[in-house]
Amino acid sequence: MLIYVYEGVIGTGLFLGTANALRHGGPVGMLLGYITVGTVCWATMISLGEMVAYLPISGGHIKLAERFVNPAFSFTMGWNYWYNWTIILPAELSAAAVLINYWNQDTQLNYAWITICLLVVVAINLCGAGVYGEAEFIFASIKVLTITGLIILGIVIDLGGGPNHDRLGFRYWKNPGPFVQYDGIAGNTGKFLGWWAVITQAAFSFIGTEIVAIAAGEAKNPRRNLPKAIKRVYVRILLFYIGGTFVIGLLVPSNDPQLDLGTGTAASSPFVIAIQNAGIKGLPSLINACLLTSAWSAASSDLYTSSRALYGLALSHNAPQFLLRTTRRGLPYICLLVCASFSLLAFMGVSSGAGTVFNWFSNMTSIAGLLTWFGINLTYIRFHKGLKAQGFDRRKLPYIGPLQPYASWYALFMTVLFCVFSGFDVFLKGEWDTATFVTTYLPLALFPVLYVGAKMYYRQPIIKPQDMDFISNIAEIEAEDYDEPPPKNKLEAFWQWLTQDVFVFRS
Repeated sequence: MLIYVYEGVIGTGLFLGTANALRHGGPVGMLLGYITVGTVCWATMISLGEMVAYLPISGGHIKLAERFVNPAFSFTMGWNYWYNWTIILPAELSAAAVLINYWNQDTQLNYAWITICLLVVVAINLCGAGVYGEAEFIFASIKVLTITGLIILGIVIDLGGGPNHDRLGFRYWKNPGPFVQYDGIAGNTGKFLGWWAVITQAAFSFIGTEIVAIAAGEAKNPRRNLPKAIKRVYVRILLFYIGGTFVIGLLVPSNDPQLDLGTGTAASSPFVIAIQNAGIKGLPSLINACLLTSAWSAASSDLYTSSRALYGLALSHNAPQFLLRTTRRGLPYICLLVCASFSLLAFMGVSSGAGTVFNWFSNMTSIAGLLTWFGINLTYIRFHKGLKAQGFDRRKLPYIGPLQPYASWYALFMTVLFCVFSGFDVFLKGEWDTATFVTTYLPLALFPVLYVGAKMYYRQPIIKPQDMDFISNIAEIEAEDYDEPPPKNKLEAFWQWLTQDVFVFRS
């Protein structure tokens, strides 16, 4: 089965969620917010990359936590990861409804759009890994071509290449300005809060890059391919996320009323708004359709990942054993149906507005994803201490993360900071909102509860550095390591570079 790991992560967070980021932070505030989260993502990925390149085992960072921290932390990481990918599914379905509202603003029909999208997603997953892989390959290709084309088109529009020949330049950086005074708060405090408000949305866009670790145990020639994939994370960050947000900030003013997803009728992504404002007829609908396939693809990937995460928990005896039932082809249909049932939460969008519900679930997903990054970095810090205590030479590892362990400590601190202060807006005078408070802080409250409960059950202390297991599975991993043949010509070399992050799974 072929699947684009990183391209599969590109979804509604970038295409749709940037509407809120621009509205709250302004063009420069949004850009700085995405750069900040991008540095944390990079630090997390190089930490993860060093571990999974050395130990590309099934279960990825969840099983690594069991080796280098303790079983209770692995249990907590596993359930948090399942929660993350289960809750993001209704977020993507809500996003699909928001995008469809571009053509039909009758929000009472959102239940129909959500139902159609849900049935397609479940059908793709029930057909097995082969059909899912083919569908994801097509969806991922559309997403990559779409975001690349949008960035190029955005530059053309900004330079006056649109039908109205209006050269925008940095107009919107001057008026309404580079930053937004958040909630009308004057001075640098309002600008700072506007930038900070971008952080949670930016995290929602980046969350999912760690899926490469879950794929590690099934990847072909992992010790060769995983380091190459990890090294290219910064290319994705710079090109897609940083480049995309920079272009959006040039094309759409932060005070455009269509950016307010909370109204339930702002059925446009910033890209669609920009193309529409440029006077390009027909193209906004085409782009919106491409963005809709992105939401569809992300939802399909979410269901696939959450069902496999739940199946892995059952295999580790951390979940009920009836979840291990599969079809004759090995499809974990019980896990799939259980995870799919949570997507029914998306129907809240019929009464509360799809845009509002999308914001709720993106908050929950962002915090759960940041807690996953926290766990990865804590595991790496323990991994690094274990290598040092047992006299391992890091220079002999398949991949060596730069600036370690300082990069991991930086990411650990920042993820905690992001989580604790992510819901600051509800504490502002007159801004209390119970739904936002719960959806923001529920994942943060559950994480220590799960850990303490598991710690009481397992009754195992944190593993000492000198007792960590760096040997098990190494013989099998090294036996599968081989040198790949060099490209025969420039065309083949380009193809290998383009598809470097494509893994061939044994399933």
